[in-house]
Amino acid sequence: MSSYLVQQKYIVQDKEICGGQPRVVGTRIKVQHIALEYERLGWSADQICDAHPGLTLAQVHAAISYYHDHRKEIDESIRKDEEFADRLLEESF
Repeated sequence: MSSYLVQQKYIVQDKEICGGQPRVVGTRIKVQHIALEYERLGWSADQICDAHPGLTLAQVHAAISYYHDHRKEIDESIRKDEEFADRLLEESF
């Protein structure tokens, strides 16, 4: 049985790609990346598409919808990634 699990038409999780984190199907763009651009940077769906050639508006909206449905776990993943990046910065100085 495949480790490929479809969450929505445009969002998938695969244990072997992006550490199993939800991502846009056919890409390595994680939902959390789109959520950060949308929530923290205040980018519109059109701006996100412009920043990621090849993504469709439907894919971006699906990622934003998925984020809202799974906000707690995705925010936790973002927090862990930020803590890891902070540790790397501290260790490099």
